[in-house]
Amino acid sequence: MIKSNQTKFNYLHVLLDALVICLSYAAAWYLMIGRDRGPGAPGTLPIHVYFMALIVIVPVYLILYASFNLYAPKRTRSRRSEFANICKANILGLMLFTFVLYAGRNRPITGPYLVNFSTRMIVAFFGINIVLESIFRNLLRTVLHRIRAGGFNQKHILLIGYSDAARGFIERVRQTPEWGYHIFGILDDDLEKGSMVDEVPVLGELTELRGILAANSLDEIAVTLPLNKYEYLKPVVNICEKSGVHTKFIPDYQNVIPTVPYTEDMEGLPVINIRHVPLTEPVNAFAKRAVDILGALFAIILFSPIMLITALAIKLSSPGPVIFSQERVGLHNRPFKMYKFRSMYVQQPEEERTRWTTRGDPRVTPVGHFIRHTNIDEMPQFFNVLRGDMSLVGPRPERPQFVERFREEIPRYMIKHQVRPGITGWAQVNGYRGDTSIQKRIEHDLYYIENWTMGLDFKILFMTIFKGFKNAY
Repeated sequence: MIKSNQTKFNYLHVLLDALVICLSYAAAWYLMIGRDRGPGAPGTLPIHVYFMALIVIVPVYLILYASFNLYAPKRTRSRRSEFANICKANILGLMLFTFVLYAGRNRPITGPYLVNFSTRMIVAFFGINIVLESIFRNLLRTVLHRIRAGGFNQKHILLIGYSDAARGFIERVRQTPEWGYHIFGILDDDLEKGSMVDEVPVLGELTELRGILAANSLDEIAVTLPLNKYEYLKPVVNICEKSGVHTKFIPDYQNVIPTVPYTEDMEGLPVINIRHVPLTEPVNAFAKRAVDILGALFAIILFSPIMLITALAIKLSSPGPVIFSQERVGLHNRPFKMYKFRSMYVQQPEEERTRWTTRGDPRVTPVGHFIRHTNIDEMPQFFNVLRGDMSLVGPRPERPQFVERFREEIPRYMIKHQVRPGITGWAQVNGYRGDTSIQKRIEHDLYYIENWTMGLDFKILFMTIFKGFKNAY
């Protein structure tokens, strides 16, 4: 249905990219040469020499864009990954440009031109092209998303098998209409033909697959068989490939294999590691620890006046210690004392150990309500970071009794203890804090652990600074 349109769109996309490259080059020439000295000024090349270079530059850059998958469908591709590929393509283009410029200076034909070719203009073209290309692609993405959200440019897809993977796919398609997916139907042996599941029609059993493909023009097939029916995988894939319809496999083991699996090639044998934790690598661990120490020292100095005022307010408003310490479970399941400003009236140890804080909790003092709402109560944990008990960013630590409970109730819960706990985390900035879904919290923690980068840490820190924790009470 959509294949011919996609081909035409790709041709148009390439032409528009070529135009952006030419505009970036012209802007660089004008800013570095044409604006100040003019095309015929002494020491500059004629304008036609500069612009004849586009005959080579444009196709080379288009090939680079294709090499970095910049013409792949944008339905589910993130802006960040696309921007990274734009930067990679332009960096390689700059390197090729520079190599040709200097390697050709000794040639009798090109030498006189390349010696006087403006390197400032090349650098300017590099920067301008990244900016304009990013703006153009974001505008294009926005237009396509709006078209697809309006029900146009839809990609019709058939699901084969009903499983957790199928439910997850249906949920994501429903939440992101800008992807432009229309789920045509489901084939499954255990569902009644003609019924509706998750608002998707059941078209029949797996044996009807060949007839369904012959009678309908589909854009994609998604194999979402449950684990207990993987014996059907090979024959189903064979039928799908004979139909010529693009087929993808959405495995039903997301509760076992991480979101981004870490694979190895053992002499042609693919091996998937069950868990890949980037922070177990020494270089990553050292870099994160260095940032933690510097960040904690800076925060202690910066917020020392606030912490002093808070300590005085707590001492004057209610009897009891200023600092509250509580045992939590940290890296490698080791217990440690986590520090906070006391925000509650002094309680009996048994009451404190067994209760979570809830909205409107009567145990919270007036000062405590303010410092909890503004997250000031967490500031003493910067000293935990200096001690090495915690990190600036990571999964929030829990009390031992809750750890013992959740390790039995929630699959993969204990994986969070493979990294240092944090003052803030991916779950907290997304609203999963306190009396919220522990399952969702763990899902976010696992995403952070498996996809850690220094950039993700800084993103979480900025979200914490400018948005604070959600659901703080």
